Amino acid sequence: MSKRALSLQDKIKIIHAYDNGTHSLVELESIYKVSSMAIYDWLYKYEKYGVEGLKESSTWKKYSKELKLTAVRDYLSGDYSYQEVTRKYEISSTSLLRKWIKKYNSHRELKDTSKGRTTTMTKGRKTTLNERKEIVLYCLENDKDYQRAAEIYQVSYQQVYQWVQKYEDGGEEALRDKRGRKKEEVELSPEQKMKLEMQRLERENNRLRAENLFLKKLEEIERRRR
Repeated sequence: MSKRALSLQDKIKIIHAYDNGTHSLVELESIYKVSSMAIYDWLYKYEKYGVEGLKESSTWKKYSKELKLTAVRDYLSGDYSYQEVTRKYEISSTSLLRKWIKKYNSHRELKDTSKGRTTTMTKGRKTTLNERKEIVLYCLENDKDYQRAAEIYQVSYQQVYQWVQKYEDGGEEALRDKRGRKKEEVELSPEQKMKLEMQRLERENNRLRAENLFLKKLEEIERRRR
């Protein structure tokens, strides 16, 4: 399922439809092609900040090294979910928090974020398929802010732009690195094609299981808040 950037008006429609009970979360995901995580994030921002909270900021938010470390350690303690930590410290997205956690777990230093967007172009780097998927989904759920995605994930603007275009045209499969492939799909035997299809279905089932587990956790968090 491809995901796309939504306008402010669409976000408000989704929130009202969910609050009024006219559509379920699953229905809204299907209609608007967005993730449950994004919808829960918009619900929280709307409840706390009103319509202004749904608008994408044109400025780069500053985070201190101390805040980053505290947020990461809170999550790693197991006492908080991604959503709870981002709300507690008013972090712009769970994707940004995951980026800090990944850097921390790789024993790389977390530094103060400079205020204001840098004009320096980040150089491209090698990425895994999972990284490309995460970057694309982050970009789509943040109104195609290519520059912001490039800065958060330390890749080039051009890489983000190309990955988003590929994903919108061909879905997840289009993000695969085709270099070094020995055979094109048309050259594969029926048995090889069947094996590839089984692998694709297995990946899709794993993704769905992960999404379902995440959704159950979010619903449990929301129930505790009521």
